[in-house]
Amino acid sequence: MTEDALLHMSGINKAFGGVPALRGAHLKVMRGAVHALIGQNGAGKSTLLKVLTGAYSRDSGEILFDGQSVDFTSPKQSQLAGIATIYQEVNLVRLQTVAENVLLGHEPRRYGMIDWKAMNAQARDHLNKIGVNIDVTRPLASYSIAVQQMVAIARALALNAKLVVMDEPTSSLDEREVETLFQVINQLSHSGVSVIFVSHRLDELYAACSDITVLRDGQTVYEGALKLTKLQLISTMIGRNVQEVATQGQTGFVRHQHEDEVLLDTRQMRRAPQVQDISLQVRRKEVVGIAGLLGAGRTETVRALFGAEPAHAGEIHFKNRSVRWKTPSEAIADGIAFCGEDRKHDGIIPDWSVRENLTLALLPRLTRAGIVNRAEQQRVVEKFAERLNVRCASYDQPIRELSGGNQQKVLLARWLCMRPDLLILDEPTRGIDVGAKAEIQNLISELAGDGLSVLMISSDLEELIEGCHRVTVLRDGRTVAHLSEKELNEESILSAMAHGSAADPASGEQERVLVNAGGTTSGGLHDGR
Repeated sequence: MTEDALLHMSGINKAFGGVPALRGAHLKVMRGAVHALIGQNGAGKSTLLKVLTGAYSRDSGEILFDGQSVDFTSPKQSQLAGIATIYQEVNLVRLQTVAENVLLGHEPRRYGMIDWKAMNAQARDHLNKIGVNIDVTRPLASYSIAVQQMVAIARALALNAKLVVMDEPTSSLDEREVETLFQVINQLSHSGVSVIFVSHRLDELYAACSDITVLRDGQTVYEGALKLTKLQLISTMIGRNVQEVATQGQTGFVRHQHEDEVLLDTRQMRRAPQVQDISLQVRRKEVVGIAGLLGAGRTETVRALFGAEPAHAGEIHFKNRSVRWKTPSEAIADGIAFCGEDRKHDGIIPDWSVRENLTLALLPRLTRAGIVNRAEQQRVVEKFAERLNVRCASYDQPIRELSGGNQQKVLLARWLCMRPDLLILDEPTRGIDVGAKAEIQNLISELAGDGLSVLMISSDLEELIEGCHRVTVLRDGRTVAHLSEKELNEESILSAMAHGSAADPASGEQERVLVNAGGTTSGGLHDGR
């Protein structure tokens, strides 16, 4: 790595509706460096990166890239200059094939026509570099978010970029896939490519990065070599001493006593091919976690419960009666709420305001003769936005301008204002910073204490161990273990995910080698979740 800077942003200012998002921020990235960029949600990380790539125009400041003063007015311009960006939410064309996405905009041609054979071969080569073995001729939408994330990384590699910006690239990856990604990042660094790495997982920063920039309230508050301790980093991010974090634990969970009454009971629920045999229970005021590796069928299970992909067989009992929801509307009417993992495509409506997004599910109750009761809508928005500590310039601000953590809070508020009996959460703290994560975890605990039941998917073992009364473990679309509060530890969860419990409901499954839903024990990621 040479000592000269590839990128130098200085004095960057940006405001939305008169509210400052960046206030004199600066960022310097050396050639071949892996540079961490961190800060709480709303600190300005995404805004700074969008200014860099031309998605947003800056109000003032200077950007030097590869020795030249630049003023990108579109992401296409920055891409042509050698900057590849992978945003937190996958930003690809979901209905096109994997190969088309990897080589989008620079497809190989023959006699003026796209050379599909060459394109598919090149796409496979780029994916193989990061350990991914999938069918590149299938539509991207047919794959899980984790696979889509890896396709986005392969696309960045295909651009032969000088700078790769990775915004939460590991948020949907398991441990093995993260290791593969770090190997790719290391290869990029050794070849002279610079990487800006945004992550809320501090362990990843220490594993992958040499330098770091910390943003707080739109300002750069620290830059230099990554030599700070974790507590020093967190203190710098939030602007206050957080020694109490070391003694109180890293999550915001407090367990409340659940009731004995069973609210939800599923027995041998099935929806082929991902959901094969699911049995689980949720009691009133109980937080039940769902654990499993990619391909275990976690998301498919809760979508079957919610009626988004209805179960084909088995029994579902809710509030002491047999049910089989065929649509989400039926589940919602019975008191079920579902907050999915993909905010961008299944949650927020980007161009709508915070107010409109928060009250979307409640609109039928707020509307009479086609007219929305604005006073009642305002009362609901104020009540739930304040309870969840949603940070925004105003409730009329487009939700796309909010940080990921605040968008997630708005989605939670949307469902809470419906007063459900059961709240289903799929990766509720994915891609959220330390402070916002603890806020949401604390909220989940409070909701359970107030009488709500929660069924929660999480890939964060600490979150499951500290926040749940029980954890149900899935493997290959089957329930393989129910772990009580006393049994909850990393070893028991990992063992169940790999081998099932001693009383594994799926007879004969113990001897199978666990793979990532693809059928091999090597080669990295395969489709399915």
